[in-house]
Amino acid sequence: MAASTPRSIGQVLSVLKGDFPDISISKIRFLESEGLLQPERAPSGYRRYAEHDVARLRYILRMQRDHYLPLRVIREHLEVIDAGGQPPVPGPPAPAADGPGTEPAAAADPVAPAASAVSAPRLPPADPGPAAGSTGVDRSAVRKPPVRLTRTDLLRASGLTEAALTELERIQVVQPKRGTHHYGREALAVAVAAKRLAVYGIDSRHLRAFKMAADREIGLVEQAIAPHVRRAKGGPDVTAEVTQLIISVHAALLRIGMTP
Repeated sequence: MAASTPRSIGQVLSVLKGDFPDISISKIRFLESEGLLQPERAPSGYRRYAEHDVARLRYILRMQRDHYLPLRVIREHLEVIDAGGQPPVPGPPAPAADGPGTEPAAAADPVAPAASAVSAPRLPPADPGPAAGSTGVDRSAVRKPPVRLTRTDLLRASGLTEAALTELERIQVVQPKRGTHHYGREALAVAVAAKRLAVYGIDSRHLRAFKMAADREIGLVEQAIAPHVRRAKGGPDVTAEVTQLIISVHAALLRIGMTP
């Protein structure tokens, strides 16, 4: 396909899927409904995405994935781009990572609080690792760059107050990595989400309920897959595959349940 040939939404999905495994047609349409994308329409009514539309979508997805920027901040960046300027570069150099031999990525991986573009530590690039093998696990969706944040880093990156973080730790929704005083990627993701969810009235009480539900599911899943884990010892990572599948099921069920 020539570079100037407009693409259908399905073709755009195929182009981006390798770099953004979680992308979906519904997400692309959602970004369009938010005014971040404006693809042309063919006479038949179908969306037609030019190269600049694909590049714009790639930028949006990268800002969400690598920088955890909210759509409001991404929209501001796009307005700067549309005006012919250069968008802000979010993030200073990273602190030390979990493992040795890592280098800062060219694209930063900070988390900006929803209220501003306050910068956070930049993360090193991920090691893609070997192919997933017969399990079919997309390791690009499972393996992430290591994150090693101090408490101060986490507060700055998430925008949480000291009191809010203390409450999340009390209900064990956010915790340092086992045996350390540092916080990892999951703690960062939960802290950022908690800050943003609070705007919609979803507070620590709700998050505690989510945590309790997750703990119950973990027990059920561990019991169910135990024989498969034993048989696969030294082989495919059964736990990683099942975890990814359950995440997909949860996302699908939430979309189904909350779609008008």
